[in-house]
Amino acid sequence: MNEQPKWYILHTYSGYEAMVKDSLEKLIENNNLGDYIVDLKIPMEQVIEEKNGKKKLVERKLLPCYVFIKMIYTNQIWYYVTSTRGVTGFCGPQGRPIPMKPDEIRKMRLEEQTVVEGTFKVGDTVSIEDGPLKGFLGTIKEINDSAKKAKISTTMFGRETDVEVEYTQIEKVDAPMPETNPDEVE
Repeated sequence: MNEQPKWYILHTYSGYEAMVKDSLEKLIENNNLGDYIVDLKIPMEQVIEEKNGKKKLVERKLLPCYVFIKMIYTNQIWYYVTSTRGVTGFCGPQGRPIPMKPDEIRKMRLEEQTVVEGTFKVGDTVSIEDGPLKGFLGTIKEINDSAKKAKISTTMFGRETDVEVEYTQIEKVDAPMPETNPDEVE
C-alpha cells in the first residue's frame, strides 16, 4: 500500500455531522482501518452571538451537512463509509468520491500545521491572529497541549473575559500586557 491518503468530502444528514464523525472513528478502531482512514474533520468557526442582551462566543459549523475525510480510496472503504448511519454519500459524480484539489484543501485549512507543543506557556502575552477575536491581545491562563488550545484572558467590552482559542489562532507577543489600574488618574 504505497498510495497516499487524500481528502474527500462526505455529505451527511443535517445535524448528523458529529454522529457521523464518531461512528467513523469507532469503525476505524473496530476494523483496524487507521492505515486507510487517517483523519476526519468538521470545519468549525467561532462566532459571537448575542442572546438576551448577553454576548457569548460559540462554535458553529462552517459547512453544515459536510464531513471531511482523509483516506485511501478502495471499494471496501467506500462501502464502510457510505454504510455509516447519517452519511448520504460522497461528493462526486454518482456518489463516487473525487479527491479535493490542493487549493481547496488550503482554503478549508484542513492541512494546517499546529504549533509544536511547549511553544506557549502560562503568562505569555499573545495576539489573536484569526477568528472573530482577531486583533485582540491577551494573556495565557491555561494550556491544553493535547487539544492544541489555550485559555486566554482578554479585555472585551470593557471586561476581562476568558476565551479558548486554538494554537493556530494565536501568536506570541514579546511585550507584556499593559496593566490597567482603575485608581490611576491621568
